Amino acid sequence: MNPETPIQQLELRVANLDCEHDAAAIERGLRGSPGLVDLKVYPKASKVRLTFDPAATDAETLRRRLEALGFPAQRGLEMAGPPKPWRNPKVLSSAASGLLLLIGWLLGRAGVPEVVPTVVYGLAIVTGGYFFGREAIEELIFEREIGIELLMSIAAVVAALMGQAAEGAMLVFLYSISEAAEGYTEEKTRAAIRALMDLAPKVALVRRDGREVEIPVEELRVGDVFIVKPGQSVPTDGVVILGRSSVDQSPVTGESIPVEKVEGDTVFAGSINQEGALEVRATKTFADNTISRIIQMVEEAQERKSRSQRFIERFGARYSPTVLLAGLLIAVVPPLLFGAPWVTWVTRATVFIVAAAPCALVISIPITLVATLGTAARYGVLIKGGVYVEELAKVKVVAMDKTGTLTRGEPEVTDVVISGSSFQPTSHDPRSEVLRLAAAVESRSEHPLAQAIVRAAEKQGVSVPPVSDFRALPGAGASGRVNGQSLLVGSPGLFAEAVAANGDLHRQIERLQHEGKTVVLVGTEMAVGDQQPAVVLGLIAIRDTIRPNAKEAIAALHAAGVEKVVMLTGDNPRTAQAIARELGIDEAYADLKPEDKVAKVRELAQRYGHVAMVGDGVNDAPALAEATVGIAMGAAGTDVALETADVALMADDLEKVAYAIQLARRNQAVVRQNLALSALVIGGLVVGAVAGWFTLPIAVLGHEISEFVVIGSGLRMLRG
Repeated sequence: MNPETPIQQLELRVANLDCEHDAAAIERGLRGSPGLVDLKVYPKASKVRLTFDPAATDAETLRRRLEALGFPAQRGLEMAGPPKPWRNPKVLSSAASGLLLLIGWLLGRAGVPEVVPTVVYGLAIVTGGYFFGREAIEELIFEREIGIELLMSIAAVVAALMGQAAEGAMLVFLYSISEAAEGYTEEKTRAAIRALMDLAPKVALVRRDGREVEIPVEELRVGDVFIVKPGQSVPTDGVVILGRSSVDQSPVTGESIPVEKVEGDTVFAGSINQEGALEVRATKTFADNTISRIIQMVEEAQERKSRSQRFIERFGARYSPTVLLAGLLIAVVPPLLFGAPWVTWVTRATVFIVAAAPCALVISIPITLVATLGTAARYGVLIKGGVYVEELAKVKVVAMDKTGTLTRGEPEVTDVVISGSSFQPTSHDPRSEVLRLAAAVESRSEHPLAQAIVRAAEKQGVSVPPVSDFRALPGAGASGRVNGQSLLVGSPGLFAEAVAANGDLHRQIERLQHEGKTVVLVGTEMAVGDQQPAVVLGLIAIRDTIRPNAKEAIAALHAAGVEKVVMLTGDNPRTAQAIARELGIDEAYADLKPEDKVAKVRELAQRYGHVAMVGDGVNDAPALAEATVGIAMGAAGTDVALETADVALMADDLEKVAYAIQLARRNQAVVRQNLALSALVIGGLVVGAVAGWFTLPIAVLGHEISEFVVIGSGLRMLRG
C-alpha cells in the first residue's frame, strides 16, 4: 500500500446476498484481491463495505469482481430485491424438481419398468438439491462445518441408495422450496430499511448560479441552498433560511404532530413539508444526513447478534454433527448388536437425520430480532443491536436525568407575586411592572434565570427600559438603576432582613419553593451603592418546563412492568421532590454531580438488577455507559447522542422509552414461543422417527411446516 495515497471506502448494495453462506462466498472470493485492505459483508442489508488502496485497485475493478462472483452491485441507492420467481434459479430448480417428482410418480403408476421412474427421481434429486448440496460441500470444505444442508443431502442420497428414490426426491423438493423462499423472507425483513430509504427524495431542487436546477440528492454539497415545496420530502439535513411551514417529522423522529419551522430552525432529511415553501441551506451531505445515519445504524444493529442468538448458533454448530453421528449409530448399532434388519434401521436413521435438523430452532431468534430492530427504527427508536433488545426486556428500574429529559432544560416564569401594599406601581398592572423592572436589570445578565425573566417580559409584550450602573452580584443576583431608581434582583438570601420582617412574604417564598420553583425577589435599594433593600416590590417564581407528556410517560413505564422510576439530578432536593411528586416518580436523588450519578446507577443495579438510564447522551454519558442500557433522547441531528447510547430516541418523546421496553418484551415473548415450538416439533419428529412411526416425507413435511410457522411468527414483530 502506498503510504502517500489515502485508502478509500466503497459501500455497495448487491443482488443475491441473502444469507451467511452468501456472505462467506463473497469473503472467499474477494479475500486476497490486490489492493483490498478490508471487507465487511452485511447479509441482512444486502450490502458490502470495501476498503481499498486506490494505488493498487479501483472501485470499478471491485464491482466487476463482485459481479463475477454472482453478486452484481446495484447502481445508486437502491436496495436489491430478489429476482422475479420465474427468473430465480433456486425457484426454477425447485419447480423442475417438483415436476420431475410428479413425472416419476405418474410413470410408476403407469406400470413402466421400475428403472425409469427411479432415474427420473434421481434427476429430481440432482436438480432440486443442486444449490443446497453445493452449499453443504462448500461449508464442509471451506468452513469445516457440518450444516443443515449436509444433513438433508446425506438423507436424500441414503434414501435413494436404499431403494427409496421417491422419498429422497420428495425430501429434496420440499427442502428446496424453503431454500428458494429464503430470499423472499429476507426481503420481508428488509422492509423497514427499504421504507427508510424511500423517505428521502431521489432529486433536490437546488439554486446554483442564479438558477434553480434539479440534481441527484447524492450530489448535494454542504452550503447548497435547496427549495422544498409543499408536499415534498426534505432531501438532506439543513437550516431554514427563508419561509415558514409546518413539517411532518414522524418518518424520522416518530413525532405524531407536525412541527412549525421558521428561519433558523433545523430540518431533517426525510421529513415532509406541509403547506409553505422553504428555502434551506444544507448542513450535511446526503451520505451523512439523519436518514442515512439511521439506515446505517439499523443495518449494523441487525448484524450484531444477541447473546441468545450466539448461543443458538454455537449450539447449532455442535448439534448438527451430533445429529449426523447419532444417525450413524442408529443405523449400525441395532443391526450389529441385536441382529435387527439393516433396511429398517438405516431407514429410521435417515428419517431421524431429517427430523432432528434444527432449521426452525436456528432461525427462530435472528428473524425475530431483525424484524424488531427495523420496526423500532420506523417508530423513531434506534436500538444498537440484539443484545440491547434482550437487556431492555429485563429492565426493572428506569433512571432519568431531570434537566433536558423530564424537563425541557429551558426555565420559564410561572408566577409573579406583589409584595403587600408597599409597592406603588406606575402602571395599571402591578405584576407587569415588577416583571418590567426585573427584566430591565436582568437584560445585562447571561444567567439562565435572568434570560427566563427577559423572555417572559417579551412574551407578555412588556416594554423593557434601559438599565445603568449594572453590577453582577455573584451567587446572589444583580443590581442596577432603572429610570433613576436603584434596584436589586436576586435570591431570597439577598433580601434576608426584609423577608424575616415580612411573614406573608416568607410564606409565599416557602410555598413556591415547595412547588419546586426558584424564587427571585425584586426590591429597591435605600441608596446608591447600599445593597440593603428598603422595600421588596415583588417576587418572581421560575421553573424548568416539564415536558407535556412526562407524567403519561412515567405512568406508561409503570404499566409496562417497570418496578421503579428514579430521577437523578444536580438540582436542589426541594425542586427534585416537587417534580417527582407531580410526575409520579418513585424515588428522586438530588445534588448529584456526574460521578454521583454513575455511583447511584451502580447502586440501583446492585439493588434491583437491570437498570436503564435515560439522558441527553452528552452530559449524562458516564451514567449512560454505567447503566445496563443507556437511552439518549432527542438524538435526531445529534451525532454524539447517536454514538454514545445503546438506544437512541430520535425525538424528545419520553413515551418512546415505554414503547421500546414493551417492544423488547414482546420480542422476547415471540422468541420464547418460537423456541418452544421448534423444540416441541423436533422432539416429536425425533421420537416418531426412531420409533418408526414416521416416513421420510412426513418428517420432511413436519420439518418444513415448522420452519415456515416460525418465520411467520417472527415476522409478527414487523407490526409496531
